[in-house]
Amino acid sequence: MTEAHDGGDDSSNERRWSGDVVVVGGGVAGLSTALFTARADLDTLVLQDGVSILQRNALLENFPGFPAGIDPRLFCLMLEEQVERAGCSHRESRALAVTRTEDGDGFAVETDDGTVAATRVVAASWSDTDYLHPLDVDLVDSGSKQYVPVDDAGRTAVDGLYAAGRLAEQYHQAIVAAGHGSQVGITVVEDADPDFYHDWVTPEGYFTNRDREVPKGCEEISEEERRRRARRAHDRLGTYLDEWEDETPVPHPSFVDDVQQ
Repeated sequence: MTEAHDGGDDSSNERRWSGDVVVVGGGVAGLSTALFTARADLDTLVLQDGVSILQRNALLENFPGFPAGIDPRLFCLMLEEQVERAGCSHRESRALAVTRTEDGDGFAVETDDGTVAATRVVAASWSDTDYLHPLDVDLVDSGSKQYVPVDDAGRTAVDGLYAAGRLAEQYHQAIVAAGHGSQVGITVVEDADPDFYHDWVTPEGYFTNRDREVPKGCEEISEEERRRRARRAHDRLGTYLDEWEDETPVPHPSFVDDVQQ
């Protein structure tokens, strides 16, 4: 992964980044995709323009694993940290146009904060598809929204371009967005590195005690290391819950307009 900051006039102040994967959209689908690609050691950058639509919800009550529900803003905050811990880069920036690079081996993504480049691009932004128009992507119109057709694994008709979540015409639910984003992330990993097996952390001896090599993408850890990581996970979650202050939902723009009138 490389990033350069040029000095000088306005045109040279653009921030440049080059890596394996650019994910356009920092909602549940986009972050779930980035989690898998980053953990597979693919240099990944998430471009996020504003907050996830999930933060407009009052409470997230149908996401498995939270018996009494969870505050969606807390959920998004923890997901963002998880992705960052996996090694993903993040930038508050809006994608303006995605084009093929001159050699045809990747993409250039023009943003309002410079131009970034990647071998693969994942479109996971629900509210806007204009940035895809330079690629002549087939879009499906449905009322005021547009969808990107994909195959069962999240690939579009443009080689190296994927779509995840609601943009790929998935159900408008957080768990579905997380699942589809994860599926697309695994697809990207398999397309980039077919030898990558599973993103598993297993007890020591799981493979080696059966005279098998630990597959690429897996890790065997000792009982001592397992306990250390489990305690770290418990402590981090406890800190979140102890320090979290309830926040009101992010209002829909039209709601703000109604209140101000």
